[in-house]
Amino acid sequence: MQQKLVLYIGNVTVYTDAERVDQFKDESVSFTQTIQNVKDIKKIFTEFTKTFSLPASKKNNTIFKHYYNYDIADGFDARVKVNAALELNNIPYKTGKIALTGVDLKNNVPHTYKVTFYGDTVNLKDILGDDQLSNLTELSILDTDYNYSTVLAAMQNEYLGNLIVPLITHTDRATYNSSIHEVDYGNLFYSSNGAFADNGLNFTQFKYALRLQAIISAIELQYPDITFSDDFFNDTSNTDFYNLYMWLHRKKGDVEPTEQVQRVYNTSSDFQETSNNGNPRNSIIQSGSLRLQLNYPSETPNQNNGFTSVTLSFVPTQQTVDYSVRVFNLASGSVEVGGFVNQQGNQTIDFDNDLDNMGLYVVQIACKSTIEFAIGKIEWYVRSVEVEFNPVQQITSIYRYSNASAFTTNLTIQFNILEQIPKMKIIDFLTGLFQMFNLTAYVENDIIVVQPLDDFYSKAPTLQGQVVPVNIDKYLDTTKSSVDIALPFSKINFTYKGVKTFLAQQFNQLNNKVWGSSSYSLDGDIYDTPSTEYKIEIPFEHMMYERLVNQRDGSNTDIQYGYFVDDNKESYIGEPLIFYKYRIASGTNIAIRDLANNKTSINNYYIPMNSKDINSSTSKVNIHFDGYINEYNANSNANATAFTDSLFQTQYSNYINEVFSPTRRLTKVTAYLPYKIFSSLQLYDRIEIGQKYYKINSMTTNLTTGKTEFELLNCDL
Repeated sequence: MQQKLVLYIGNVTVYTDAERVDQFKDESVSFTQTIQNVKDIKKIFTEFTKTFSLPASKKNNTIFKHYYNYDIADGFDARVKVNAALELNNIPYKTGKIALTGVDLKNNVPHTYKVTFYGDTVNLKDILGDDQLSNLTELSILDTDYNYSTVLAAMQNEYLGNLIVPLITHTDRATYNSSIHEVDYGNLFYSSNGAFADNGLNFTQFKYALRLQAIISAIELQYPDITFSDDFFNDTSNTDFYNLYMWLHRKKGDVEPTEQVQRVYNTSSDFQETSNNGNPRNSIIQSGSLRLQLNYPSETPNQNNGFTSVTLSFVPTQQTVDYSVRVFNLASGSVEVGGFVNQQGNQTIDFDNDLDNMGLYVVQIACKSTIEFAIGKIEWYVRSVEVEFNPVQQITSIYRYSNASAFTTNLTIQFNILEQIPKMKIIDFLTGLFQMFNLTAYVENDIIVVQPLDDFYSKAPTLQGQVVPVNIDKYLDTTKSSVDIALPFSKINFTYKGVKTFLAQQFNQLNNKVWGSSSYSLDGDIYDTPSTEYKIEIPFEHMMYERLVNQRDGSNTDIQYGYFVDDNKESYIGEPLIFYKYRIASGTNIAIRDLANNKTSINNYYIPMNSKDINSSTSKVNIHFDGYINEYNANSNANATAFTDSLFQTQYSNYINEVFSPTRRLTKVTAYLPYKIFSSLQLYDRIEIGQKYYKINSMTTNLTTGKTEFELLNCDL
């Protein structure tokens, strides 16, 4: 039976506010769905239609603002997808986005608009765009001092539940030797004996690390359209994820450049509006920083952007003291956009029209001693001149913002999360986690449900513990079907992008194998056909850690640390490093030094791990893709190889083993399904054909006829 299909564009949560588009009566719309396609395992779940056509009616011309006429100002922007919804038989069916791909003309008159509908999950990339992790301003709440006392504290206990300082050094190597004859910087052995005065490592060798869940939470706070379920993220009991951290390492070496007298930048972030001339707003203060809004709102469509000037001025109380200023745009990944070094007295930075629209600008000031700015003595001045054509006139907008309280620099480095977090796009961070844990996603009641693939398939309906399949025998088109090889590649290679730290490189060279990686084919067999290999590369750094041995007698210490340098033992940026943290309590004492060579002994500290625990009887979980020796237990043969729950074993093996099985086939069939079946069919359902059972690899449904083309993988219930 022909189904009634309706397309809406606009605010689809309130249908009365959405535009119902005109459609061709005979236009068919095919909707393709796949959760994880054997042909491209690493792709995240999407839903999409093939491009379909809409008539260039008067109503549609209005909706698409006569897109074919490029002379129209403020026309429809086809570069941006817009909200849309599909309705079947007067019942909401799918929500998502519509992309306009073009207009066909006949006799130079518009005839057809071509559009493509995308399912909701694809919104992640649309919402996040190219935003970096450093755009997550919500993380600034975790900013803290970077000095001896705060680093020591975070080495022993979490800060605000999300920050730690792990035993990872960015330049200097750690050793341990309790012999009185081995006194050297880097030797972590602690003794109050003055003979060991040179022992220990400077606290500046260590950096903070941030819990990955804090990044997920910041994404949800900053992007209101993104809310993840608690099936994998947002679940403190899921320690396989919750105990993972990212090392806050954005540049080689120290947190700040070392100078003869260190320049410490402090952030001025309490600006408030002090005056305006009442004309349309061109800027605001957001979280104490300047947000430019150079485009006029939509209610003034006749205005064009003109010249905009931005000035930042400083009037210090101490007129003869050197100070330095730098200005960052947080919205573009903490890019420095202006400033000066070692100037005195009143200073002005003129940006003219060099600043980005919707940029978020933060001011930082440094002084080798201290310098003060009284209330109102640090000021943003934003002026724009706009032209309105009806009637022709110029509109000048002027807004001023200044510091609401007195500002004084100090010599304590502030560890600014947004400056120190690795350079990485948010979408790449999420994609890396999805690929790492073989996660899938779909939208349900405006929530992005995120869960491992095995958990998704376990949602199939059951009766008394047995999966209940959907039988489609009577709807099959028996005139045509095909059975193909299910295996589209000969081998799957799992690896991390970053494996170039010193010990990892050493492992790679000695073993002719990439640290943490895995190459999989069933039973290790080599297949001639197909010949293509498939690669899943996780965009993170994967370190090999080292448990220190007391060089005096060869005994193990409790100290495991990471030496984050390259194979030349030089400082290294690498990829964003993620790791498990494990807290050693009452362990081997270690010596940490301040910059005056004073030492403190601590025996509680966080060690970095590739496994979740140091004891395999507690947890065998690790973030290798194969069975690798556990660094902490490397000298204990009974336990070193017992950490068998690799990412492949826990997240990929069920699905991949099925695909590589010699009995698996990819069966293609066509069925004409009634609305009650295709409208409720889920990708986790099992299909029954002739008393044989299948998982859905993909399905494409014509929404008006119910014709559904399946790609199915045979399976057991």
